[in-house]
Amino acid sequence: MIGVKPPEYDPASTEHVTTLPVAGRTTVRRYVRELSRRHRRAFLGLVTVNSVAVLASLVGPYLLGGLIQDLADGEREPRLGQTIALFAAALVVQAFFVRMVRLRGAVLGERMLADLREDFLVRSVGLPPGVLERAGTGDLLARINTDVDRLAKAMREAVPQMAIAVVWAALLLAAIVFTAPALGLSVVLAVPLLVSVCVWYFRRAPAGYRSESAGYAAVAAALAETVDAGRTIEAHRLERERIALSDRRVREWTAWERYTLWLRSVLIPTINVYHAMILAGVLLIGGWFTLQEWMTVGQLTTGALLAQMLIEPVGMILRWLDELQVAQVSLARLVGVREVENDGGDASLAPGGRELAADRVRFGYLAGSDVLHGVSLGVPPGTRMALVGPSGAGKSTLGRLLAGIYTPREGEVTLGGARLAGMTAERVREQVALVNQEHHVFVGPLRDNLLLARTDATDAELWAALGAVDAAEWVRALPEGLDSQVGSGGLSVTPAQAQQIALARLVLADPHTLVLDEATSLLDPRAARHLERSLARVLEGRTVIAIAHRLHTAHDADVIAVVEDGRITELGSHDELVAAGGAYAALWRSWHG
Repeated sequence: MIGVKPPEYDPASTEHVTTLPVAGRTTVRRYVRELSRRHRRAFLGLVTVNSVAVLASLVGPYLLGGLIQDLADGEREPRLGQTIALFAAALVVQAFFVRMVRLRGAVLGERMLADLREDFLVRSVGLPPGVLERAGTGDLLARINTDVDRLAKAMREAVPQMAIAVVWAALLLAAIVFTAPALGLSVVLAVPLLVSVCVWYFRRAPAGYRSESAGYAAVAAALAETVDAGRTIEAHRLERERIALSDRRVREWTAWERYTLWLRSVLIPTINVYHAMILAGVLLIGGWFTLQEWMTVGQLTTGALLAQMLIEPVGMILRWLDELQVAQVSLARLVGVREVENDGGDASLAPGGRELAADRVRFGYLAGSDVLHGVSLGVPPGTRMALVGPSGAGKSTLGRLLAGIYTPREGEVTLGGARLAGMTAERVREQVALVNQEHHVFVGPLRDNLLLARTDATDAELWAALGAVDAAEWVRALPEGLDSQVGSGGLSVTPAQAQQIALARLVLADPHTLVLDEATSLLDPRAARHLERSLARVLEGRTVIAIAHRLHTAHDADVIAVVEDGRITELGSHDELVAAGGAYAALWRSWHG
């Protein structure tokens, strides 16, 4: 069939995909079967009440066909009153069960959607931190928002309506064949056209919708990255490049939108032609059979009415099947998180001490391009170490390796002699905590935000943690103190206050090793200095690795590691490195003007 060709650039192809995976057919089918088993009783109940509603709807055509046959047979006093009474009773039964069908269908759809959302959230939260870091925010946001929204319509309407339509069409077809087998030919005559177009459509639609969704995710990623890095873009005068990138992503996305729209523009008119062919076939075949007296007028009337009724469920099946193509792609993107391998850690593996060490570590975000080159570093228990160096030197990357977020390509990071990569994520988080400048305040009471770190903490411990990060004063000033509602729809907190909440969680979690990456960057320098001194008293005796962008943090550290071009070029105390007159001394002089 000649028509619009798919765009050349495919954002869903493997050579362009650097985000979370999209599930294959096997994974999607396995999840659908699992979801169906959970709601088996609800499905059976929906099919049962729908069958009763359809059977009640068949009473009218049979009554009308019988009435016309009586008139054709010369009956002068047809049973009109009885016919009307039976028709009214069937109509009441049909209305009652149709209401039950809609109610049960809506409830089933909402429950399935709730299960899907919960499954996706639970699996996403359990993903290895490094996977989420590499995936970025754009793809994850597109799945959580756009794909869930698309699935919402499918779960609420398409799945229940599809089940209803299949039962409806099957019973109507059986009724047509039972009434007059010859009328079944009208359906058979129209099938080749419908099947040929549907096969053509469904060979192209899944890939088209998948690429369309991937294109939208690319648009979301480009916009999210531009907004997040707005100041950096302005500082480096990259506005034109980012606008050009966004425009290109939008063009690629809309090209796939036009392609899928063209596919639907072929399918939908075919459905209308199919409807006309069924009705025309019933009238022509039935009329000829009636003239030949192979069929009664009553049978033709009943068959024509049933054929007319068959148009709606067949249209529903095809219409919702198209909707399910979009939903299938969104479902594959959501279920795709199941194909991410777990951390595979050994639950029995535990550190034999608190010494943190990196041995000849190499790591890169892209294949063949390392950020760290053979870094070796030992951090004795209780040491306060500062990582300093120019932007892009690899400080944050090294910090994430030491925190167990990433796994080195070569070499190993150990804690107490045990490989961090070999432990479970939960065991690593019990020992080592990473705090950076990205903090989130969850909707709900401030108390619940703090209890995320330790659910059994008392109010006294919560206040002590807030006091340790200089937050007790402004929290006491809130209308309801710890019970004040914060987050979206509640009291808005400043970025600096959100950072203090995150640091209070850190105090409550009480890990023995901390990696701080710009943990006080959202505070002004004087407040940050005061907070760091307060934290130093609370974190006394713990191992602290601070990625220092303000050199007063390095000045207070026991050991300073200078990172340049993915290597540690200097290691020593503040006084030693200043006296050595190397890279750190130059940074110190520059920072002091």
